[in-house]
Amino acid sequence: MHPVHSGCQHDHDHAAHDCGHSHVHDAHCSHDHSHAHAHGDACCGHDHSHGPKHIYVYSPAGAVRDKAAFKRAVKRLQGMGHQVEIDGDALSSHQRFAGDDATRIAAIHRAAASGADVALISRGGYGLTRILPGIDYAAVTTAIESGTRFVGLSDFTAFQNALLAQTGATSWAGPALIADFGQKDEVDDIMLDCFEDLIYGHGEGAGWRMPKQPAGAVPDDFYIEGGATLWGSNLAVLVSLLGTPYFPQVDGGILFLEDVGEHPYKIERMLTQLLHAGVLAKQKAIVFGQFTEIKLTPHDKGYKLQSVIDWLRTQLTIPVLQGLPYGHVATKVMLPVGAQVSLSVEGRDALIYWGHTH
Repeated sequence: MHPVHSGCQHDHDHAAHDCGHSHVHDAHCSHDHSHAHAHGDACCGHDHSHGPKHIYVYSPAGAVRDKAAFKRAVKRLQGMGHQVEIDGDALSSHQRFAGDDATRIAAIHRAAASGADVALISRGGYGLTRILPGIDYAAVTTAIESGTRFVGLSDFTAFQNALLAQTGATSWAGPALIADFGQKDEVDDIMLDCFEDLIYGHGEGAGWRMPKQPAGAVPDDFYIEGGATLWGSNLAVLVSLLGTPYFPQVDGGILFLEDVGEHPYKIERMLTQLLHAGVLAKQKAIVFGQFTEIKLTPHDKGYKLQSVIDWLRTQLTIPVLQGLPYGHVATKVMLPVGAQVSLSVEGRDALIYWGHTH
């Protein structure tokens, strides 16, 4: 495996490749090139000109406060040629939520009934855990089987893992409307590539360059063959599901994690809960994404996130990887929560591969 650049991945006989972007964080997307794509203005040498896609925007969690960013994001997606349908309650507000509980449950069900190619959350925040019992998971799963891809992150982790626990259906860890498409400047090119690969059915994996680690911290070369369930996402939200019917019982999976605004000791406390609950030892690998907005104090005396990861490695016999370009950051890949995946590591180059998704 030659050096890779961060983002979504195309299939070249299952090998990682450079899409030709000067991507930051050495991330890359993997795409399927078995469909004789045109090579005109395609960003990574594949053709995205397959006509407009139907994107349904809804708000299952926090209320939208930045209306200008919401409008910019919708306009941007429309400018990309897509048909954007906005849920009737997308801008509703009740306390800190996008409408009361019944309103937000109904919005999820309308997204499932929309027939859209993508059901995209407007934003995260908080609100999904409290409505999990009211969601019709069978209806959502039927929509997914009919081609709707449910996409989001952060608080959306509750929905994704509840769906996995209840029906085994796959959803997508990826962007949110406002945070990723609503900024005034340009959107991140890796995120955009991966999002377009998803909606056009090209995405097959995510590769990245891991940070340098001390010798022996991560096996130099190993391969976990397909059959490992990819699951997880936001650590705090995931831990909040422990002991409920909405926490997936995954054995032999690949658990990926990210979070924002959590001190390392809180991250360690949550990981310890997963450890003592027996969840971590059942996995084939743990993959750390981006943990951002961490504020250390003089009291820490050198204790930081890396200290937590180093300690966790002493508690487990499975690989603990770092550097996945996913989380509350601009540069993020798309990840299929609930899909069967493979994981390969050669030196510092890592690749999560899920093969054909179409």
